[in-house]
Order: sequence, then structure tokens, then C-alpha cells
Amino acid sequence: MNDTIRVLDIDDYPFLEAMDTGIEDDYVKQIFSRLTTGNNRLFGLFLDGQMVSMGGHSIYAKRYAMLGRLRTDQRFKQNAYATKLMAHMRDEAFQLDDIQWVGANTQEFNIAARRVMEKIGLNPYSALHAAATKDTSALETDSNTWNPVTDLQQKKDWLKKMYGNSSSVFPYECYYPFPVSKELFQDNDISKWSFYENDAKTRALITKTDQKKYHYLHAVYPWDDLTSQKGLWETISRDYHKLAKETEEETYIWMDLTKEKALALPANHQFELPSPWILYGMDKDRWQTL
Repeated sequence: MNDTIRVLDIDDYPFLEAMDTGIEDDYVKQIFSRLTTGNNRLFGLFLDGQMVSMGGHSIYAKRYAMLGRLRTDQRFKQNAYATKLMAHMRDEAFQLDDIQWVGANTQEFNIAARRVMEKIGLNPYSALHAAATKDTSALETDSNTWNPVTDLQQKKDWLKKMYGNSSSVFPYECYYPFPVSKELFQDNDISKWSFYENDAKTRALITKTDQKKYHYLHAVYPWDDLTSQKGLWETISRDYHKLAKETEEETYIWMDLTKEKALALPANHQFELPSPWILYGMDKDRWQTL
């Protein structure tokens, strides 16, 4: 039997419908048309005309490509088709103009997906809990909120302090952290993000809005003292309630937490802490040596 890989378009949706993926209520089916346009691509691996594996990539900040949406028909899972498709998607992404880094996110418990990442040469960068909540009262201290930073240059100065380390990973969007580069910090984005600093001007917080399945206030705070900084959680809570009022829909606070930060939360915290997401990736220089 012969296998081929090609780019999918909206007319290929019936091939996905025919797959036995074992996934109930698959969100990819709901947004299939969007995943075949714009900065998104879907690829299908076909075996004698039947699609047995599917995946795609999305482009962020013009520099990064994230692989994902991997689906394999359960009847063909022992044939390494997912690995072959992911390697093809990696190579296709690196051949796009400006792409300097390709990666993928998978949860820590998903051993099969992690093996695929490793087989195609992607290395682990970070492990982060996608912590979400509507209630931060366990962390609040009845303190004053932090002071807003509105000057663009001051915001840039804080970003340099917070993410100036070349090995840092910045949570660009919910589910999508990336190794730091100047492309992540465009003036247009920075202007939209809210920055706050404490009275001593020793710590800063970034809040920004995002929407995946739900609306999120994405709170970005890289330091380890998130449980002892007075006013930090009051500031996050205030922005969250403002956003929830604006959306009038299901809305959460989202914060990317290392395992150490998650363990430091008080026992009565209200965060949901699913299995950590592990970020895998490689840069273009390393890909060129494969």
C-alpha cells in the first residue's frame, strides 16, 4: 500500500469525518475550515486514498511554527504514520519564509505524543501547568492594586527585566509559550497589554486577553514569589472581573505555572491544575544539520 502526504482544504473535511480517532466532540471538526486558511495549515497522510493521520501547524509572530492537531485513525496507530506526518510538517514549516523555530506542546501524561516529538528531533524546553480559575481569594491579602505602566518604553524596560534571559520562555498566548526573541515583543502588541508595577518598582505584572474555547485574562508573572507579593492578586482579580463583565460569557484567569510555583500555591487555592504541558522544539540551525 502506498502512502502520500498533502495539504488539506475545506473540501477534505469528509476524510476527517471518516477517521476513527476515538475523540468525542473533537474541537478540530468545529474549526476545520479555519485551520486550512490564513496562518494555519492542515496536512493529511493518505493510505490508498484513505486519510489515516492528520495534523497541522500555525504561525505565530512570523517566526514560530507550532505543530499540533495530530489525529490518527485508531486502526493504523501501530504503523508510525503520526511520526512520518509530524516530520513532514516540521520540514514544511522550516521551508516557510522567516520561520526560525518549530515546536509542539503536549501534556506530560501523553507518553505516545512525547515519543513522536523526540523521534523527529524536538527537545523539551519547559513544563507548565495551564492553571485556570475564577477565584483568587485564597491568594489575596486585602492590599492595594499595583500601579499601571502606560509608557511604551517603560513597558519594554520591564520586558527586558522579566524576559531578558536568552533561555527564557514567554507565554505569548494561552497554550502557546515560545523561546524569547524580539519578534514576540512588537510595539503593537505591547501597547495592548496591560502592565502594572508594585510600589517599590521591583516587580511587574502583565495582563492580556485571549480567547480559545473560553475567554481568558492571561496573567504573566515570571518571579517565584507570586504568593507573597501584596496587591498582585488584587490587581489580577480586578482585571479579571472587568473582562468577565465585558464578555458576559464563560471567562477565566489563566496563568502558566511551573511545577514549583504550582506546589507553592496555598492548600485552599481554586486553580485547576491539569497535567503540565511540555513545550518541545528546535531552531532552524539545528534542523539544517539533521
